[in-house]
Amino acid sequence: MENNGERFVEDQYIIKEDDFVVLRRGDVYKAVQIQKKRKIIFEKQWFFLDNAIGELYGTTFDVVSGGSLHPRKAKRAEVSAEIKEAGMDNRNIVDDGKSQKLTRDDIETLKEQGLKGQEIVQQLVENSTTFRDKTEFAQEKYIKKKKKKYESAITILKPSARIMALMYHGREPGKICYLRYDTLAQMLTLGNVHAGSKVLVFETCAGLVLGAVMERMGGYGSVIQMYPGGGPARAATDSFGFPPRFQQTLHEFPLCKVSALLAGTLSLDEEAKGAAGEASSQPGAALGDREEGRAEDMETRATEPESENKEKERAKESKAQEKKAKMEERRKKLSAAAALLEGRNADGLLIASRFQPCSVLLSLLKLVAPSRPFVVYCQYREVIWATPGHLFHLLSPRGFFIFWSFFWFNPQPLIECYSKLRELGGVINLRLSETWLRQYQVLPNRTHPVLLMSGAGGYLLSGTTIECDPSPASGSQRPDEPTAKRRKLHASEG
Repeated sequence: MENNGERFVEDQYIIKEDDFVVLRRGDVYKAVQIQKKRKIIFEKQWFFLDNAIGELYGTTFDVVSGGSLHPRKAKRAEVSAEIKEAGMDNRNIVDDGKSQKLTRDDIETLKEQGLKGQEIVQQLVENSTTFRDKTEFAQEKYIKKKKKKYESAITILKPSARIMALMYHGREPGKICYLRYDTLAQMLTLGNVHAGSKVLVFETCAGLVLGAVMERMGGYGSVIQMYPGGGPARAATDSFGFPPRFQQTLHEFPLCKVSALLAGTLSLDEEAKGAAGEASSQPGAALGDREEGRAEDMETRATEPESENKEKERAKESKAQEKKAKMEERRKKLSAAAALLEGRNADGLLIASRFQPCSVLLSLLKLVAPSRPFVVYCQYREVIWATPGHLFHLLSPRGFFIFWSFFWFNPQPLIECYSKLRELGGVINLRLSETWLRQYQVLPNRTHPVLLMSGAGGYLLSGTTIECDPSPASGSQRPDEPTAKRRKLHASEG
């Protein structure tokens, strides 16, 4: 058993074909799928991932001529370790662009000769007239900058919630509503996401929050994704590369059917018919064209052989069967998700959406069991919108000046949710918090906060549901409660 366990862990961290991986160069990430003879373009460089198959995750590769990858077996000696001379300060160094003897053509020639990035950096150091006059810190900074420019090293990582959040936040933050990885970690913690739980997720972050929840649960429990529109968006979830047993715990349910589910009027047959109507919308739209060309079809059918007609009929039958199978599969998925939601005993609720969260939160909280947490993420605590107002123009000696006025109003998404929940009750421990993160550079004698940092990480509204008894009507009195006696008022003398 121990050998099997060790082998399982070993296979888990070995790069295999068709695996989803994340490429990293410096602070830049890209998610790709391992496929043989597939050309990958990353940071203006192309290569193939064939040689990465069989290596361990976290391995750093050098891109050599021909686009092939060679793993780095041993750590190379740093250039800074060989440089022993350094100046006291940089006051006499003038950046006039003449300190480097190598030209751009010389560097291209070195690349054509087969010199690697480390060797090119060594040549740049040796041909720099001001390198030895710089301070030790300035030398290290110079070497780091040149290595980043000329070294073609790529690290292959296994996808995780942190890596995927870093990748999306660095490349396309708008797709994930500017959700930062520390905010995502707080959502998982405040939502008490763990293995064996039943979690409701409503998000428009390309499936990032959904993938993080599935990763935290480890393939145990149930995840119900509530989606708007025609279908769920799972671009980031697919990049996690979850095994099939993880997919078995994932369910989906349309947000527009929640009210019918709560009212007990949900009809799966109507949903299946609607799916069938969508599938057959294109043939129905082309019905007029078929009627117009019916005479031509009759002529061609008379001339076509019987074998071709039979093939067409078989193709039509196969398409009809595929539509029927898809409709049945859709009905089964909807039925399974509805069965999980009918109990109204979900263990948690996570919302991260670009839509107004108040109405969604109030409807989905009815599906959560008492004494369970919920978390709502929004990029803004209160949003200020501007609507066009009036145009004003004033006559001046040189012509017209045009002014545009605006009317300002505050929708306040999370503040509105907070006030509404306090008014309706049924929740406790309401907390509206702001996430803040600052990275530090930790180096000898140079430890300080990083100058470039994320300005805001969004806001989180968290709380816990409770079972709320119907409160008595105002002015009503319990039967066992004695009537209050009216006190006598004695007029004071004088």
